[in-house]
Amino acid sequence: MTGEGEPLRVAVVGAGPAGIYLAEALSNQADGPVAVDVFDRLPTPMGLLRYGVAPDHLKMKNLGTTLQRALELDPVRFVGNVNVGYDVTVADLLADYHAVAYTYGAAVDRKLGIPGEDLPGSVAATHFVNWYSGHPDIADDVILDAESVVVIGLGNVALDVARVLIRDPEEMATTDIPDNVLQRLRESPIREVHIVGRRGPEAAKFTIKELREMGELAGVDAVCDPAYLDALGDIEAIEEKEVRRNVEVFKDWSTRTLTGAPRKVIMHFHSTPTELLGTDRVEAIRFTKPDGSTYDIPAQLVFRSVGYFGIPLPGVPFDDKNGVIPVVDHRVQGGTVEIGEYAAGWIMRGPTGVIGTNRSDAKGAATAILADRETLEARDVTPGSVFKLLDERGITPVLMDGWNAIDAAEIRKGGTRGNARIKIAVLEDLLAAAAGTDA
Repeated sequence: MTGEGEPLRVAVVGAGPAGIYLAEALSNQADGPVAVDVFDRLPTPMGLLRYGVAPDHLKMKNLGTTLQRALELDPVRFVGNVNVGYDVTVADLLADYHAVAYTYGAAVDRKLGIPGEDLPGSVAATHFVNWYSGHPDIADDVILDAESVVVIGLGNVALDVARVLIRDPEEMATTDIPDNVLQRLRESPIREVHIVGRRGPEAAKFTIKELREMGELAGVDAVCDPAYLDALGDIEAIEEKEVRRNVEVFKDWSTRTLTGAPRKVIMHFHSTPTELLGTDRVEAIRFTKPDGSTYDIPAQLVFRSVGYFGIPLPGVPFDDKNGVIPVVDHRVQGGTVEIGEYAAGWIMRGPTGVIGTNRSDAKGAATAILADRETLEARDVTPGSVFKLLDERGITPVLMDGWNAIDAAEIRKGGTRGNARIKIAVLEDLLAAAAGTDA
């Protein structure tokens, strides 16, 4: 139970945009003092912004400055290198904090569920994105020894994957891409990337800026069969502006004359993947058209980008079918306490929206927490008990000073390539940098 003038204690599990926005929303309110600890199993905050946004999207990455400021607010404390559910349990958090909010996102890929999916050369887009983003969980095991690549999916992740593969690697050298990834891209023989979707051009979920960018890459021809557009009829009659703009780009690509550029990106629609072909590795992928006919695209690499999926956290209710934590108005249903557990971001709503969507989502969660304040403050908690447990279990959290030390170390590394930073991609090296013992 909270004494008069003492803060409402909130633990946020997940230091990505949703979690940081929630901490910010709880800080910037006048309902009374709060203390927010933002936990993450990695020693680095920023989540999807750090490990999901493509390295060449520098404007989006600038959002990190805003999130950094939120982490520096007086009531907020970053607590990295703590794996909630394992290093400490949810029950441990609920014994220390009045409220626990889950904002840890959706980390795994959905499966295609077709023969050959597990052949070497079949790669989850989530794995590839984590690799080129320097995620410490990912081994340096992505081999780009292919001339022809297929990317399955019509969302921005598929577009990012295709762009990173087909773009001139020297244009990536000024980004924060890890050195090993940049070298692998430089050595890659990839000459064509096929982007394939089950539905038509009108179903593509690409952001118009990124789609136009793809068609303007130096040394790349963008190709689309005009038959896909002819079936749509009058493009100007499409009511949804976002859909119409995308279709107009595909129409432009369909009328272009090939320039003889050394690389191509080729769009395919109305094509359902039915089998990955090959013996020792992927050699081609077979697609079925709506009329039942099939065709094959020869390819030595296939990237599956058909959506992210959430994973359960021990001790927290979970909807296995949809990969989310079940909630009503951000309040977790069926938890270990009647009121005291909340959720926001992808782990609550699924992998929809853009990074900015999490801000309004987080405000909703903050509103729910503050509305329950009287009930939450009546809970019997022992402040500081989680940090005592971590100490007893030999777990050393990385706090804000440690993250700032990592940040400074990456900026120093960036000087070797003439750019702002180069990410540290190995967990042991991140921890050494946090402790100030890196070389």
